[in-house]
Amino acid sequence: MKSMISKLVTMSAVTAAAATPALAQTAEAGASTGKGYAVIGGGLAVLGAGIGIGLIGKGATESMARQPEIAGKIQTAGIILAVFIEGATLFAVAAGFLA
Repeated sequence: MKSMISKLVTMSAVTAAAATPALAQTAEAGASTGKGYAVIGGGLAVLGAGIGIGLIGKGATESMARQPEIAGKIQTAGIILAVFIEGATLFAVAAGFLA
């Protein structure tokens, strides 16, 4: 009976020692996957910003074509809106990379 208990204790110690590197590898793989998702999130944020700024430019150009006398005001408003979109994109990308 004592030899059987000592064998079980030895086997459980070996199993626990072998499981520790496996758990460490799983944690490293999870961290790597998280970084990949962060990069994908940053890319989607940049893609959304590009589409948003493109739509602002399209709308501003069409508005200036219809009413050339207020082109300066439309251009100023378009630049300010593009800056706000770029700022929000910067925060989204930074949050993604810090996650």
